[in-house]
Amino acid sequence: MTTATRKIHKPDSFLTESRGDKALDIIIWILVIFAVCVTAYPFLYVVSVSFSDGGMVSRGEVWLLPKGFTLDTYRMVMDYKQLWVSYGNTIFYTLAGTLCNMVFTCLAAYPLSRKHFFLRRKLNFFVAFTMYFSGGMIPTYMVVTGLGLYNSRLSVILPVLLSTYNMMICRSAMESVPNDLFENAALEGASDWYMMTRIAVPLIKPTLAVLTLYYAVARYNDFFNAMLYLGKTELQPLQMFLRRILIMSSSEILQSAGTAAADAAARNTLKIRYVCIVLAAVPIFCITPFVQKYLVSGTMLGAVKG
Repeated sequence: MTTATRKIHKPDSFLTESRGDKALDIIIWILVIFAVCVTAYPFLYVVSVSFSDGGMVSRGEVWLLPKGFTLDTYRMVMDYKQLWVSYGNTIFYTLAGTLCNMVFTCLAAYPLSRKHFFLRRKLNFFVAFTMYFSGGMIPTYMVVTGLGLYNSRLSVILPVLLSTYNMMICRSAMESVPNDLFENAALEGASDWYMMTRIAVPLIKPTLAVLTLYYAVARYNDFFNAMLYLGKTELQPLQMFLRRILIMSSSEILQSAGTAAADAAARNTLKIRYVCIVLAAVPIFCITPFVQKYLVSGTMLGAVKG
């Protein structure tokens, strides 16, 4: 009887657990959908306003989709020369800065991942120490200006040449590479440079792709270093241009535009701000899908070992 009773009650327990799992899945999906809506709506609203008629925007008629579709504000903003100068600067800082970041990250991560390196423990400690304590903004500013880098493109690239967190991810990924590969290569007479470039780097490409995205996004969005070290407008990146437009209420673009276009856009300067935001975000949205597949695998690969 006891056995039969257990056999009878086992399906009920299974059904109860199954219903509980389904209820939990439903709750999770509701939370995920809510989070997506909360995060996606602001950007969708910005895009809708940028394509809508200025009068409808000023009357608050735009909530979700564009109303009175028009590209006049886009034409006016894109005719502004300083926008493209800032775009070119940002592309240079992003490409050159990210390349330098990745080179120095690999150069720092490889020796720290080799167990036979006699300074490995001490250097790992000093590298980790910089994550919690830094020199501060004023000493860094004094060093950069003392080196004569003020109003120089190098002032945007060199102060953030290496991210300690990203370097540790790269180091952990290199540590996960089987040591037998390095030992066999060393027996064949391979140098450390050869082992890093031909063995370590090719085997951690997913992690490097993720770190490249991290560095590129940080470089693209950086405006603080440019605000500190770049006084010349022709050297400032797109984010500085965007910041100036948002603070100055778009008057800079309105003054350079034609009378008819300026009168139309002056009804709602909010459109100019949102158009600039959309144009600034386009490159990141174009690049991210190509490296998205590496995000999870690359980050988990670098997190296998601490």
